[in-house]
Amino acid sequence: MDATVLRGASVAVDVRRVGRVLAAAALAALAVVVATLFWAGARHNSRITALREDGVAVTATVSQCRGLMGGSGSNAAGYECTGTFSLGGHRFDATLPDGALHARGSTVHLVTVPGDPTLVATPAGVRSERASDRVYVVPAVLLVVLVALSATRAASGRNAPGTTSRRSGRGCRSPSSAC
Repeated sequence: MDATVLRGASVAVDVRRVGRVLAAAALAALAVVVATLFWAGARHNSRITALREDGVAVTATVSQCRGLMGGSGSNAAGYECTGTFSLGGHRFDATLPDGALHARGSTVHLVTVPGDPTLVATPAGVRSERASDRVYVVPAVLLVVLVALSATRAASGRNAPGTTSRRSGRGCRSPSSAC
């Protein structure tokens, strides 16, 4: 335990406790990252499957295109074009997914899902994409790391100073029965 003086009053800092709190926060953050990556992978696969199984062809009329600047802003990085299409008697605006420059008023063939007209792709994109388990590789590896770190942390917590095991005959300060 370190003691620091702050304007005449001493402040005791338990460095081990601060370390445990920071380790727990890091594990919690890693758990959030793992859950988010699993969710994003599932969503990606779901969108691909919806476009492949339920997609309908629509024709969008280009309304405008803007150049996108890359890096330092001195070179073009592509284009963001928007267009409109009709589906089920309703008119929808969409950002065209190909990143190409299109003339205003020209038409572009797209695929969308009737239940989610904000989901659009080019027909070539729909043909080339497949739902894949590969989107789960990184979150699965991170999950293994999370479990290993959590197990290591739990094991080191049982042997921490100030705690005793059941074998020694003395109690432990841990609220869990794992002492």
